[in-house]
Amino acid sequence: MSKSIKLAILGLGTVGTGVVNLINDNLSELKRRSGRDIIITEVGTRRQRDDIDPSIVQNDDLMAIAASDNVDIVIEVIGGTTLAKDIIMHAIKNGKHVVTANKALLAEHGNEIFALAEAHHVHVAYEAAVAGGIPIIKVMREALAANKIDWLAGIINGTGNFIMTEMRDKGRPFKDVLTEAQELGYAEADPTFDVEGIDAAHKLALLASIAFGIPLQFDKVYCEGITGITLQDVNYAEELGYRIKHLGFAVRRNSEDEQQDSAGIELRVHPTLIPQDALLANVNGVKNAVLVNSHPLGQTLYCGDGAGAGATASAVMADVMDLVRVLGNHDDSEHSHHVPHLAFMPEELSDTPVLRAEQMITGYYLRVHAYDNPGVLADITRILSDAGINIDAILQKPAHKLGQVPVIILTLPVVESQMNLAIEKIERLTAVTDKVVRIRLDELAQ
Repeated sequence: MSKSIKLAILGLGTVGTGVVNLINDNLSELKRRSGRDIIITEVGTRRQRDDIDPSIVQNDDLMAIAASDNVDIVIEVIGGTTLAKDIIMHAIKNGKHVVTANKALLAEHGNEIFALAEAHHVHVAYEAAVAGGIPIIKVMREALAANKIDWLAGIINGTGNFIMTEMRDKGRPFKDVLTEAQELGYAEADPTFDVEGIDAAHKLALLASIAFGIPLQFDKVYCEGITGITLQDVNYAEELGYRIKHLGFAVRRNSEDEQQDSAGIELRVHPTLIPQDALLANVNGVKNAVLVNSHPLGQTLYCGDGAGAGATASAVMADVMDLVRVLGNHDDSEHSHHVPHLAFMPEELSDTPVLRAEQMITGYYLRVHAYDNPGVLADITRILSDAGINIDAILQKPAHKLGQVPVIILTLPVVESQMNLAIEKIERLTAVTDKVVRIRLDELAQ
């Protein structure tokens, strides 16, 4: 008779409880798919829970659970980057496979964690760390294994997508929508990680490593939030045929690329204008979506719930099912059957550099406020032309308070450093009354 697989769940919050419920609801289905009984033997919780099967050991000593002889797989859903790291490292050293939803921990310490796992012949699975229930990690590591990925673009934070959708559809200001997002449980009491793009940057670091076979480099992701986006810009973008989405991009740049003088990887999270008919422009609410462009397959879109108990528990248990099959293989020590953590063999990871912010290439939406004086528009366009920046469209609105006029300009793609210099010169014009508002514009996500 096949051996039962014993799970420990560390953390009984929304996700941990969701995993318990999923196992209880789908127990027979899990056995039919894996050929094994999957049972929860221990849970890590600060307080005793009456709704947990009494046969399951409840313990607040998480380190002890991570080393328990009565556990095969440790599921970490406590979050954070300190205690969670210590627990996962301890579990690995004790020969446990690990499943985690902790994108921050992996983005910041994944290189160390994965190396330790390789040394101890165990695996760390993390499907739930990116885009909730969307199986994007499995797709990129396995289904696209024969493809060369050129770029990916994604809505990988549901809170930010909810806010941008509400602003566009209902004309509501950022602060009002953020308050509702907190009331609905989409955003934390401190929403910084969501609205400043840090959460998305953690996820992008993981996706980029899998896509390009580079070490995890969260500290090199350019990160810009949505707190500065106004209804004015949302409406102007719509008028010009675009929508503003908070996107993460990982782009392979070759030295032969136009305007690019060196090969490297762009890693960037920022508000982005994309055409209204683009696939990602029509992913709304709290949904997540990742668009991957690979050769020879082309563009493929993966979309679904990016958060919540059900979606995340589904991803956690998908990893558990993979590991159950690993544990059923008697040649586990050689990993001959298993996909590498970052899709490439550890010794084959590339040293391709991550490009600096000033090397990034995008189009731009510029909003300039200036006095309605003769020659002002000509001065602005001359500065852009002298910087080698091509204009794609101009929208000049009627003059308002104190004779000021908003001028909206869309540019073709240009190196960031060139745009920085041009904006500095525009802001020095005596007729320009305020800082230039810039939002990146990208045609990749079509």
